[in-house]
Amino acid sequence: MERTRESISVFDIFKIGVGPSSSHTMGPWRAAQRFLNRARRDGWFDRIQSVHVDLFGSLAKTGRGHGTDIAVMLGLMDADVEAIDTTTIPGIISEIKSKQVLRVGGTREVPFTPMTHIGFHVTKTHPGHPNALTFRAQLEGGEEMQGTFFSVGGGFVVSEEQDEPIARQQVQLPFPIELAADALRYCEEKGTNLPTLVMQNELAWRTMPEIRERLRRIASTMFECVWRGAHTEGILPGGLNVKRRAAAMNQALVPGGPTDYEGWLAALRSIGTGFSENLQAVSMFALAVNEENAAFGRVVTAPTNGAAGVIPAVLLYMFAVMEPEPADPWRACEEFLLVAGEVGSLFKKGATISAAMGGCQAEIGVSSAMAAAGLAHVRGATAAQCMMAAEIAMEHHLGMTCDPIGGLVQVPCIERNTMGAIKAINAAEIAIISDPAAARVSLDDVISTMWQTALDMSEKYKETSEGGLAVRIPVIVPEC
Repeated sequence: MERTRESISVFDIFKIGVGPSSSHTMGPWRAAQRFLNRARRDGWFDRIQSVHVDLFGSLAKTGRGHGTDIAVMLGLMDADVEAIDTTTIPGIISEIKSKQVLRVGGTREVPFTPMTHIGFHVTKTHPGHPNALTFRAQLEGGEEMQGTFFSVGGGFVVSEEQDEPIARQQVQLPFPIELAADALRYCEEKGTNLPTLVMQNELAWRTMPEIRERLRRIASTMFECVWRGAHTEGILPGGLNVKRRAAAMNQALVPGGPTDYEGWLAALRSIGTGFSENLQAVSMFALAVNEENAAFGRVVTAPTNGAAGVIPAVLLYMFAVMEPEPADPWRACEEFLLVAGEVGSLFKKGATISAAMGGCQAEIGVSSAMAAAGLAHVRGATAAQCMMAAEIAMEHHLGMTCDPIGGLVQVPCIERNTMGAIKAINAAEIAIISDPAAARVSLDDVISTMWQTALDMSEKYKETSEGGLAVRIPVIVPEC
């Protein structure tokens, strides 16, 4: 199931949503909405009397820490994951618990008690995928309708019944890319670079103005997330008592700096270009995003929520810190995201971007590879050097386990984003002074190796919180 060969847009890889997890929060949220769409399509929505949700495998084992229970309730309410005011989420959930009523589809009120209507089946794993959930709707007259979905990573959702057509599969791309070698061959044949090639494919879905507007929105959302995280103090929710650190780091880097967003962006240029300053800035950017992610904030999957801080950190480094500054920073952001998105789709097609399938190599490793390729391009690398940068970054994440303490996307997840970002910058710098023709390992080799590593990896290191740090530092996660 995971090694898909469908056409994937850059905007399938980069999705605006809510933390803390693309597979455990955004995926179940979208699955609930698809269940509602099925109910409306098949004409039984107005007959719903009650709804139950059953979570299996990794969704059950780490679902409370990832907010899966919260996500399915919001999804069943048909709340917009891209537009919802994230500050209202605690109040919405509190009202459901106190009134024991869920407004299905935003209009139909049914009895609902989270403790009894959401089942965490920690000892059961669905044969279709480690991240599986089933919705059961009881209708007037006693009939029951069911729907099972798999959250396959990065916010992607697949229906067990496969009864819902996916438009992107029908698109005929001018340059179908399944392997990195395909992209490199097209670039050589057409005498073009990676972002131009990817843009030609994106035009199969959208117009040029639409693509550029969406890319600008993605970059802006990432930067705004950094800004919020860099100006928010306190303790993260979930019971681990993890203290936010990005705000203090921001004050140290830009002491007394402006608190308005535009002024802060401009002030980042005053940080300096020394190695220590750059290291601290990139680390602060990544921490800021993933602290927001852990607090159910607005983030962009890149390619997942658990790894949402890597690409914003490297992108903002390029946009506001790196010397020399790009001649056109916003155009550089567009090209960075086009290249990074294509690399992400290669991993999605050839391996996995789901930690439940491949461990943290599938999240931090993939995001680091994506960021490395994007930065290498902006720094003047050839297409082959961009792919080399991605390979270097992933090569040094192979085998990374996913062992979140308490199932929370906090320890070690938040700090891992800083490491992924630094590795991405390092990989890009190595690649742009290297000859890809002399490389012993290609990006396609490392993607294939990553998939085999995922298959060989023990299940306890695949987002189950049954190994590593998760069992060394036990914690009880409170109910939603």
